[in-house]
Amino acid sequence: MSRVDDPENTFDVIVVGAGPAGGSAARAAANAGARVCVLERSAVPRYKTCGGGLVGLSADHLGIELAGLVRASVSSLTMTWDGRFEVTRGRSGGRPWMSMVMRSDLDAALLAAAAAAGATVRTGAHVVGLTESGPGGTGIAEDAGDQDDGWVTVRLRAGADLRARVVVGADGTSGRCGTYVGVRCDQVDVGLEGEFVADPARAARWAGRMLIDWGPVPGSYGWVFPKGRVLTVGVIGDRAEGAALRAYYTRFVDRLGLTDLPRQHDSGHLTRVRAVASPLRRGRVLVAGDAAGLLDPWTREGISFALRSGRLAGEAAAAASVGVGRARAGVTRAGGVTDTRPTGPGATALDALAAYPARVEAILGPEMAAGREVLAAFTRRPGAMHTVMAAPGTFGLFTRLIEGRTTIARQLRRPGVRAAVAALSH
Repeated sequence: MSRVDDPENTFDVIVVGAGPAGGSAARAAANAGARVCVLERSAVPRYKTCGGGLVGLSADHLGIELAGLVRASVSSLTMTWDGRFEVTRGRSGGRPWMSMVMRSDLDAALLAAAAAAGATVRTGAHVVGLTESGPGGTGIAEDAGDQDDGWVTVRLRAGADLRARVVVGADGTSGRCGTYVGVRCDQVDVGLEGEFVADPARAARWAGRMLIDWGPVPGSYGWVFPKGRVLTVGVIGDRAEGAALRAYYTRFVDRLGLTDLPRQHDSGHLTRVRAVASPLRRGRVLVAGDAAGLLDPWTREGISFALRSGRLAGEAAAAASVGVGRARAGVTRAGGVTDTRPTGPGATALDALAAYPARVEAILGPEMAAGREVLAAFTRRPGAMHTVMAAPGTFGLFTRLIEGRTTIARQLRRPGVRAAVAALSH
């Protein structure tokens, strides 16, 4: 086991997981002056099942240059209901509706930005457990995270234990950190996806155009996201409908005329949406992104939620950890960054850590609540939803959602929109 004063294995902040939430958290904490270590189980870059469509909110919160990551831009959208009632609309000029990236590229770029900010990156690091304690303590102290001198020990499958003042868990839906914090999810979906290598003719047919198909399984939909010669094709829906979703995926690919194309990847993944009031923190351990179940319940879009919650977690972790034993003196950390941890009378690490769940609930909570309302309407009446969404005025609203120029929560504050969604839900 490492000693608390062992500089090689002791950090202000340890981030578990190097996806969008982890990269965002690590960069935010490092920029605030914290000594940060990112632990990633896999080599980077690595393939991750993901549509790779960056909505406007994701692009706005990346904090890195996007141009080098974009495989394609989309300015045309086809919408269908189980392959029928096709409507295609597009626009010329201006900002594209959506940018398409490969998750391997995005994750690697975010991790590189965190490293450039000063974070240490360790790949091949498989976390097997977390323990909180006070200095020199040997057991789990339930209130250790509320002490200014508390530590979190991170146990690895191989190698020395690591210690940090704060851990940010960004290790996905089935990671150790979410289990430790006690994250509860009340919506579990399965996504099935393939990366198809298109011939020039079919690649040209999809250039600049994406497809959304409202599926036959309640609450499901399918997509085609073009990325040059690669077409990302998938469906997502309730895990309990696994057999029906697999059949939908097979029919969807066949209907699109893509069955004969070679596939770079063919995979599945689970998405889990946190239950209302599910914890986001336990002691000195915070969770962000998929590890916290933070995503849109209707679209299952998670990158924008990961980027924003990761940044909030990184800021809180740095505020709680940077300058323990020095914060009250207002010490300036490396890079000329002044400690941001609360320094008023009686201020503790608990104050900074407790602020994180409140900020997430204030910023992301309304968006998730609105997504639940729309999902209920969509699940009950997908045909009516398609008719409404394909109408010219509403279609424009949908594209504004994609662009990040509005949110579902903001639109539901409009009496007419709320009444329509409520009517479709019953």
